[in-house]
Amino acid sequence: MKVTKAELARVAVKPDQYPTTRLPEIALSGRSNVGKSSFINKMINRKGLARTSQKPGKTQTLNFYEINEQIYFVDVPGYGFAKVPKSEREAWGKMIETYLQDREQLKAVVQIVDLRHPPSADDKMMYQWLKHFDIPVIVVATKSDKIPKGKWQKHLKVIAKDLEKAESDPIMLFSSETAQGKEELWKKILYYASN
Repeated sequence: MKVTKAELARVAVKPDQYPTTRLPEIALSGRSNVGKSSFINKMINRKGLARTSQKPGKTQTLNFYEINEQIYFVDVPGYGFAKVPKSEREAWGKMIETYLQDREQLKAVVQIVDLRHPPSADDKMMYQWLKHFDIPVIVVATKSDKIPKGKWQKHLKVIAKDLEKAESDPIMLFSSETAQGKEELWKKILYYASN
């Protein structure tokens, strides 16, 4: 997909702050610091639209990125080791659950995992939670540029096995450095967005 227009259209913490358009939405999920912001920037060809940070837990709201006036990427707070008080993490959890369970415009979730490491307990829990609620999932194994090509399949097998990935859910390689997998991923995202 050729992205000609992209902007952070809305920042929300509760349903009455969500966009009122009927555009399809694709949520982006992953542990803190897995590279969701880098993923967004690479997918939409905009450096710095989604702010990247070395500090885990930077995203604390639902960030709606409107792309070509036809689809939203919704960046949700990362799970895992964000250094924030437990009460705040619980509030994020409730905010994320409300969005994922109730949002009619949500078409699929891109769950980003790090190709270099087996999925964390939080990755597994998130994937199983999404499956429990019948939310379509595209698993994206990022940082493929950090692993020799000959070892990609071995790492993908570990991820699929550890997540107990459903046959129907795609698992795709991606690199925000080289843009590997970008075109294939856009095709998959647009397929879900149109269904």
